[in-house]
Amino acid sequence: MLSTLKIAKVETLRLKEFANLAWVKVTADDGTVGLGESFFGASAVEAYVHDWCAPLLLGRDPLAIPARMTELRDYIGWRGAGVETRALSAIDIALWDLKCKVHGVPLVEILGGRARQSIRTYNTCAGYRYVRSAEGQKVANWNTEAAEGPYEDLDAFLNRADELALSLKEQGIDAMKIWPFDPAAERSNGWDITPAEMKTALEPFEKIRSAVGDDMDIMVEFHSLWSPPMARRLSRALKPYDTYWHEDPFRLENLADLKEYGRHTDALICASETLPSIHAFREYLETGVAGVAMLDLGWCGGISSARKVAGMAEAYGVPIAPHDCTGPVVYASSCHLSLHAPNTLIQESVRAFYTGWHLEIAEAVPTPVNGQIDVTDAPGHGIVLREGLESRDDAILRVSK
Repeated sequence: MLSTLKIAKVETLRLKEFANLAWVKVTADDGTVGLGESFFGASAVEAYVHDWCAPLLLGRDPLAIPARMTELRDYIGWRGAGVETRALSAIDIALWDLKCKVHGVPLVEILGGRARQSIRTYNTCAGYRYVRSAEGQKVANWNTEAAEGPYEDLDAFLNRADELALSLKEQGIDAMKIWPFDPAAERSNGWDITPAEMKTALEPFEKIRSAVGDDMDIMVEFHSLWSPPMARRLSRALKPYDTYWHEDPFRLENLADLKEYGRHTDALICASETLPSIHAFREYLETGVAGVAMLDLGWCGGISSARKVAGMAEAYGVPIAPHDCTGPVVYASSCHLSLHAPNTLIQESVRAFYTGWHLEIAEAVPTPVNGQIDVTDAPGHGIVLREGLESRDDAILRVSK
């Protein structure tokens, strides 16, 4: 039966305290609301949603998601991982959430059902205010000095990695991601690392192995900051620590560079939350060295694109590991995808987020139990923004109808 629903309203909400986040609400004419989310460039996403997307959405069927997303693709910018892709990703998530609510089922079920009852998680060792401002992915935006609770895990991995590993093990979490090479990369623009910087960057790995032995998988995040030659040098320096995966060692303008990198490491190559489309992931998989396909639902085209990437990766025999170090909506949606996709390896989570600021702005945030994540039976992705956010002094609300 064809849907008679029409999109009646498109809203965006931003909070100055959380400058990187933008939420998108799509409301049908029966009052059903779908919630989406974007991270980075929030004000630009807001403008694109209302200037370009809303006129193409209003009055249209919200349940015909493929039709809506096809109509929204602009002639300019779709290939890039820019504002257009982030805005469309947020809208796509909102449409899936709305569709689930109309049918009264959780996202994992409307995707086709569960492949598993829970999914293993690893802890990304960020702190409570990590990349809180719009300064971007810079050491100055780590905010390690602003501890707000027991899980200031970024400062911990830099200075007390052994204690951090033991703390995670106590919670049943046996995988962690750290990025101690970033300060050297920022200083040299990725071209060089001094012996002293190398020694400092390797100390966390030594402490982790000393504290918990091989009972902890260590993921290494490079944030695409290194030149390919230096990235290869770092990979060789890490071999004694048996690291689990190496994530985004350099910018992936030329995915073929990963083939040479693969000759220098035994760790899985993990890429990349920065890839913006199924086409980019196809090129990654075709390199033949893809170890993990890390997709971000807020940056790759939303749930519609992510499920295609998961299926394509499965055909190549490559697992997925949905990215999350952003907001609660993308995190929860990723958990649903992880429970559905047969080739999910592991789901990222940040305990400083799901026990911290996520709870300030949202309800029903998934929380790992003994190192495993599950979701509730609530319709959609399950995330509800807390009442009163729109009336905050720092709120920026825009409505198209």
